[in-house]
Amino acid sequence: MQASEIPRAVAAAMSAASSLGLTADDAIILQDSNKLTLRLLPCDVLARVAPVAHQVARFELELAQRLAQSGCPVAALEPRAEPRAYERDGFVVTLWTYYEPVTPREVSPTDYANALRRLHAGMRELDVPTPHFTTRVEQAQQLVADRDRTPALARADRELLGDTLRSLRRVIGERGGSEQLLHGEPHPGNVLTTKNGLLFIDLETCCRGPVEFDLAHAPEEVGEHYPGIDQDVLRECRLLVLAMITTWRWDRDDRLPNGRRLGAEWLGQIRAALDRNGPDTHN
Repeated sequence: MQASEIPRAVAAAMSAASSLGLTADDAIILQDSNKLTLRLLPCDVLARVAPVAHQVARFELELAQRLAQSGCPVAALEPRAEPRAYERDGFVVTLWTYYEPVTPREVSPTDYANALRRLHAGMRELDVPTPHFTTRVEQAQQLVADRDRTPALARADRELLGDTLRSLRRVIGERGGSEQLLHGEPHPGNVLTTKNGLLFIDLETCCRGPVEFDLAHAPEEVGEHYPGIDQDVLRECRLLVLAMITTWRWDRDDRLPNGRRLGAEWLGQIRAALDRNGPDTHN
């Protein structure tokens, strides 16, 4: 979110909570990306705020409710508020349960894999319209091709990312494996460690595709504890996801701390992976 918008976004969240009788005298910014995530105090509510034009809040709310009802490990909505999107001053606000972090500890790959399996099992039972994972790949391809949006990307690096995205999108698609509803980005940043176990958040990235695409966002060891995985597809998906997130780092509007440094580092990892894997992913 643009820095100039943050004060208005915070005010919108506090206004939405206050209108429901939830006391919100202060707000702590927990995350600032495409949307703002806040902890409102003293009511202790988690608020997520996005510009009206950029939000899919209604879809995310409905999906979270349906998954929670089926026992999936997802974060719950705030029980003291009506489960809907609240519009304030050009922003959409959603209110969620705030989970106090447990004592920091490393999440075991087995627990991570089991939680993701449960989430996938619940998602298989849902029939909701969502984009295909290749739509996300196409968005990355468009960004690579747009020199105005990625002005600092060198020509050779632009060609590397474009070729990798195109070839892996084709290779994975041609495998014709089973597909289902996915989280879309179940990386560690979207997993909460709570007293109730691991819970997934940020369902706005849901898409359809092979489960290997989701696993490609998790630590590598998690894939070793998820049964029935095609390791070749997982390897290809990991490289595809790496190319996608590398592309985001070269967006001129990217606000991830040290994002450009990471982007340069990941370009090196892509080259090394392509050298190891042979010519298949170059074509």
